[in-house]
Amino acid sequence: MSRRARTTTAQSAGFSTVVVLRLYVAGGAPNSMLAIANLEAICAEHLKDGHKLEVVDVLENPRRAMAEGVLVTPSLTKLSPQPVAQVIGNLSDKRQVLLALGLKPGVE
Repeated sequence: MSRRARTTTAQSAGFSTVVVLRLYVAGGAPNSMLAIANLEAICAEHLKDGHKLEVVDVLENPRRAMAEGVLVTPSLTKLSPQPVAQVIGNLSDKRQVLLALGLKPGVE
């Protein structure tokens, strides 16, 4: 799996905050693939106005993972806006992911 980034820009003139996310995965491992799918669904639903997602495969970039302190995959880091937040796991707990991203989870 190669490192990939996807950016969605803000559509409305009043919205300028872009959420910058980095997801560390371990190749095609089931939990890594599930984390990617869950995060893409969350971004499509809740961050459609602006986000940047970078997926880093720690099997291809082990030194980067070590340098950035990644010990467990899948691991999501919200880099901006501040504060930085981290969620570990396959991101199936949508409520926890939304809270980490600074978004208010709706009633489900």
